[in-house]
Amino acid sequence: MLRVLGKDMTLMVPMSNADSVGLRNLITNEQVEEVYEVLRKRGEKISTATWNRRHREYMDKIRTGSLAKIATVLRDLYLLRGDKDLSYGERNMLETARALLIQELALVKEKTEDEVEKEIEAMFT
Repeated sequence: MLRVLGKDMTLMVPMSNADSVGLRNLITNEQVEEVYEVLRKRGEKISTATWNRRHREYMDKIRTGSLAKIATVLRDLYLLRGDKDLSYGERNMLETARALLIQELALVKEKTEDEVEKEIEAMFT
C-alpha cells in the first residue's frame, strides 16, 4: 500500500509488480548529498534548444524517476529563469521538479517540506 504525497490517495500495488510499474525505494543519505551537489553545481551548459525541445528533454529526465536527473532539471530551469522568462510549460515543469525533489528529500532527511524548500531556495539566491 502506498500513500500519495500531497493528495488524499492510497494506491495498492502487488509487490511482485513493483519493479515493472517503476516503483523504487527512497534515496539514501549518500544520494541526498549527490542531489545537493547537482543543485549547487554551476557552469553547466544549459540547452539552447527551443523551449519545446528543452521541454521534451527535461520531461524525459523527470520520467526516469532519478532524483539526480530531476535536480538537473530544477537547477537548469532556476538558472534559466534568472536570464529570461520561462514559458508556461517550463514554469509548470519547474514546479513539478521542485515538488518531487522537496517531497522525497523531506522524507529522507526527516524534515518538513518547508525546511527543505528553504534549503533549496537558498542555493539559488
